[in-house]
Amino acid sequence: MKRISLIVSSLLSIGILFNSVLAAAVEPIKIGFVVKQPEEPWFQDEWKFAEIASKEKGFTLVKIAAQSGEKVMSAIDNLAAQKAQGFVICTPDVKLGPSIVAKAKAHGLKMMTVDDRLVDGSGKPITSVPYMGISASNIGKQAGDSIAAEAIRRGWDLKEVGAIDVSFDQLATSHDRTAAAAEALVAAGVPRANIINAPQAKPDTENAFNAANIALTKNSQFKHWVAFGLNDEAVLGAVRATEGRGIKADNMIGVGVGGSDSALNEFRKPAPTGFFGTVIISPKRHGQETSELVYEWVKTGGAASIDAYQRLARYPQRR
Repeated sequence: MKRISLIVSSLLSIGILFNSVLAAAVEPIKIGFVVKQPEEPWFQDEWKFAEIASKEKGFTLVKIAAQSGEKVMSAIDNLAAQKAQGFVICTPDVKLGPSIVAKAKAHGLKMMTVDDRLVDGSGKPITSVPYMGISASNIGKQAGDSIAAEAIRRGWDLKEVGAIDVSFDQLATSHDRTAAAAEALVAAGVPRANIINAPQAKPDTENAFNAANIALTKNSQFKHWVAFGLNDEAVLGAVRATEGRGIKADNMIGVGVGGSDSALNEFRKPAPTGFFGTVIISPKRHGQETSELVYEWVKTGGAASIDAYQRLARYPQRR
């Protein structure tokens, strides 16, 4: 009897072990997608494409808004509590990099960043974290080149053009875009002294409007104006500011970035405005492909590729 009991006990142990392995094997995959500005069309589209990926691949998507560092940390804890295995994130502050990495590691979560790359304490990119972004400098250069080409087409003397740099230098992506746009204008013949820094407190239309207003007030000597910035909203803010001062569309050239609904709606207006064009970037890869990469990473248990760096942009739409 003793021998039989031992055999039964062993079989039960094997059965329990087998069931636990089977349960782990069929455990559903859950992935988070954390964004810094959920109200922005770009991030809404990223979520939309991430949802498409979740339906096609069969994993659960958890969408979380995290507009501050505290909310980012809470979001990661939340995902761990929901038994997620990984997440994609665009953080409100890239300097949170070491803390985000440590928190994800503590919870055993795989992570990938999108749009804005995490940096360490010295400001250098954390290359160990998979990342998908866009070449900010190339996009900025396209915006600057397009502005210069249109100004020349209109017959403007570039030495007499005022350029509003609607900046948000807290974000490396923004700095790189606007710096490249400014350099393109300087290369075309706009004096560097004519490029006016208009720092915005937040990257939205209202703050861009306020920043541009200050720049216009301090530099009333210019008849012709141009504007560039991080996104469409930044340039739209500058355009609205020039309109408020009676500057006509013929004397304003603004080129944004994003191809957002707000930009496209501007083109649909019966009368042209100073918003001349937008550099179109697609949120599909950023939402769908990043989610799929993390899903495959979780599914296979292998290492994620860190070479998912998007260098794609299209030239501005023109009326």
